[in-house]
Amino acid sequence: MSNAPRAEHHPLWYPSASLETLQLRADMIHRIRNFFARRVVLEVTTPVWLPAAAPERHQTPPRCAGGYLQTSPETCMKRLVAAGSGPIYQIGPAFRAGESGRLHHPEFTMLEWYRPHWTLEQLMEEVIELIRTLMTVPSVTVMTFQEAWVRWVGVDPFLSPLEALVTPTPALVEWTESDRPLLVDRMFVERLEPALAQLDTLLILTGFPPWEPGMAELDAGPPPVARRFEVLLRGVELANGYQELRDPIEQRQRFIDANHHRGEDGKDPLPIDETFLQALQDGFPPCAGVALGLDRLLMLAFDKATLGEVMAFQAHVADHGC
Repeated sequence: MSNAPRAEHHPLWYPSASLETLQLRADMIHRIRNFFARRVVLEVTTPVWLPAAAPERHQTPPRCAGGYLQTSPETCMKRLVAAGSGPIYQIGPAFRAGESGRLHHPEFTMLEWYRPHWTLEQLMEEVIELIRTLMTVPSVTVMTFQEAWVRWVGVDPFLSPLEALVTPTPALVEWTESDRPLLVDRMFVERLEPALAQLDTLLILTGFPPWEPGMAELDAGPPPVARRFEVLLRGVELANGYQELRDPIEQRQRFIDANHHRGEDGKDPLPIDETFLQALQDGFPPCAGVALGLDRLLMLAFDKATLGEVMAFQAHVADHGC
């Protein structure tokens, strides 16, 4: 490597991660594969190009060759589970249009796995075991979304009056209960996220609001919540897990609602993946699943400041055509 350019004079073609970091990355991925091999979880590879999507309000897949690049391998992996694959995992690329920054990239690496006939609690324990296998974790804290809000924000996102959720800046708006999701989301960014960033613990949040269900089952409560969890470390979201929704009618309605909200936000609607809904219809078993942002985990494990420092090449344009 004596002919490598000096760091301060790297040309545009040069990797964004150091060669030493890329070696550490390769070793970490090898350890992940060993982790799942010991647990007899099958590694799979599914297409990254799809003719249809699983519409979400806040995530847009890049258009490509008359279809879309996946934001997650979720629908294809669930089709494998419905076909009887048993427990499976996948390490591969995912894409989000218009996402770029210290913690975002238009193409990134996702580690996703599914455990048929497991509970959400069993999957949470496995996520903790995996992370502890890969890096030093000072402690683990598990609490509900509601408990975190009461502790660090001082209000209950489900039960507090709307006035308690309005930021101190006076607003010439008469809020209604339908505005609660917007107010909670705004206060989450302004008040809760900064508090969580100061924590030196692996934080597992459970019991998210029913208006943020993703593809998770709902628990009637009280209060009603989505059966999902998020894993955060130093304020960085690492993983998102679900007790997977199995009802194709409810799932279709969520896709329709997501497209409606996309229209409200000025975004194009997305075609619905009918093959996925048919798999749910034909018999998707009880299942828990989780998606983990591998680049983010490696960024924290290697004490780097940005995703680009753990990727071979970092894109210079946030949204690419195809």
